[in-house]
Parts: sequence; C-alpha cells; structure tokens
Amino acid sequence: MHLTASLPTRIRRDRHEGRSRTSTAVHQTLARAKRSGGPEDRALYSCHCGYAFKAEVSTSVGCPHCGTSQAW
Repeated sequence: MHLTASLPTRIRRDRHEGRSRTSTAVHQTLARAKRSGGPEDRALYSCHCGYAFKAEVSTSVGCPHCGTSQAW
C-alpha cells in the first residue's frame, strides 16, 4: 500500500526539531567532555596473579600487587 498524501506541516516540523535536539545534545556532550579535561588515558589490566588494576596506558605497566610487568 502506497500513501500519496503529504505529511501535515506539524509532523514535518517535529521531525526537524528532533534533529536539532539531537545535534544540541551531541554538542553539549562534547562541551562537557572538553570541560572535564577530555578522556582519561587509563586502562584496566589483569595480572596472572589474579590482581586487576587500572593504570595509565603504557607499553610497560607493572602490577602493583606482585610487581610483574604487563605486556600488551
């Protein structure tokens, strides 16, 4: 079944407003991230000793529990 009638003006306006609300929400989220200092460069590591910890992203991270270096 094909509809040949055009959409009422109110529906078209609501669709347009929805896009601008989404765009506004994205801009607000980006601005909030910039104000907070941006993303943190931290990762969750798990050691063979069973200890899990967060540390700065690096190629050489040592386990604070047993001291073993973590390879990525």
